[in-house]
Amino acid sequence: MRASILDGRLDAGERLPSENELAERYGTSRPTVRRAIALLKAEGLVSTEQGRGAFVRARPHVRLVLSGANFRRHRRAGLSAFNAQVEEQGQVPEQRLLEVTRVAAPDDIAGRLGLEPGSPVVVRRREFLVNEEPVALCDSYYPGDWADGTALAKRGRIAGGAYRLIEDPSGPIARKLKRSVDELISRMPTPQEVEVLGLASGVPVVRILRTVYDSQGAAVEVQETVAAADKHELRYEVAMR
Repeated sequence: MRASILDGRLDAGERLPSENELAERYGTSRPTVRRAIALLKAEGLVSTEQGRGAFVRARPHVRLVLSGANFRRHRRAGLSAFNAQVEEQGQVPEQRLLEVTRVAAPDDIAGRLGLEPGSPVVVRRREFLVNEEPVALCDSYYPGDWADGTALAKRGRIAGGAYRLIEDPSGPIARKLKRSVDELISRMPTPQEVEVLGLASGVPVVRILRTVYDSQGAAVEVQETVAAADKHELRYEVAMR
């Protein structure tokens, strides 16, 4: 059954045969079938609905290719990588700005920004959606000593995006972005993440910590993204020269 789901013989949303039908097909008992379905549910491959049965879960909604070429192309167009790639896949992206506030930097964020723990930072909290379905939460942190007083610290859309603002040579920040480092950590979600992202039982999340550095080697942003693992496919392209 797992192989049939993974290779596409069973389509997303398709209802699995009844326990009796599966028991007969595989020459086993209903309790064994029930345990098999429970295992597939724990792996995030099926979902169950009371009184209706078990269904194949949807495949990843968005495939994100992370590369320097993509970053530069989307930045020139004034688009975020998420929005651009979702649209290229024929889907509808949306980013909802949930909050812009000034907080004491959590220890792991402060360390990546080269700040003392508890230093003031500006954080922009967003929710990412595809076809009106939540797929990820993203918090972007910026050092307060230079982000305060800029559009980064104000609630509202930033024309051309945060990176265009940061790199604008005549703007208040004027820093040239050079590189980024991503750290991926898989874990089980918190109850709040389960609710906000609409996660089924057993589905993990991927926590992506992206630190963006300027041409002088200083960290200018840390993005903390919590992505639904069953709604994403991530691919990294690395130039070796």
